[in-house]
Amino acid sequence: MASPAPQGRLRRRPQLSDDVADHVRARIMSGQVRPGAFIRLDETAAELGVSVTPVREALSKLRGEGLVESVPHRGYVVNPLSREDVVDIFWLQGRIAVELSARAARRVTDADLADLAAHCDALEASLAGPDVETVALREFEFHRRLNRIAGSDKLAWFLHNAVRYTPYALYAADPDWGAGAVAGHRRLIAALRDHDLPAVEEETRSQFTDGARRLVAHLDAVRMWDDWDDDERDD
Repeated sequence: MASPAPQGRLRRRPQLSDDVADHVRARIMSGQVRPGAFIRLDETAAELGVSVTPVREALSKLRGEGLVESVPHRGYVVNPLSREDVVDIFWLQGRIAVELSARAARRVTDADLADLAAHCDALEASLAGPDVETVALREFEFHRRLNRIAGSDKLAWFLHNAVRYTPYALYAADPDWGAGAVAGHRRLIAALRDHDLPAVEEETRSQFTDGARRLVAHLDAVRMWDDWDDDERDD
């Protein structure tokens, strides 16, 4: 997984516009900002405690990704996001992650396995606390360590960009997801230890299948697609 979207007010850093883009992207993907809603530069800047400039740069980036469109004199409007879009995003993430895990299985050492186990333990420990961001960061760190074992930096870079569309806080706040993630990571570590390639691939794939299922269920629950479904029936 990639680094989780920032929470609350943002610190000034060279990549500030990237942080703002992560924040807005996560709000769109989690259904907090719905298709057709406007994202105002001034309001977003005030909410995050930054100037308008990084917000404008962030929204320009999201426009390039097709998540928003610029409307003259009104700001940026959120584009439609379908169930199929969500499934496609996780399908792509899963395909890349499976290949990285398979490569890691061929290169993993005892030291790597001990490191992964320690990060899995840290993730499990964080689940007992109320800090959602810590949970998300530790989940990210586990996957970052795993992807480094694969020794395929370019492929890992593509995965890093693909998982920007995952609303980490949504998962990290769900105890059921947390318990499942820890159990899945332990099964993956065992499969890596045994160099059981089919089990490594299946365990990795299932994490992304589960991620897509949970996000679609959440967006259904918040009625993300009510207007979308009505439009499809009218057609």
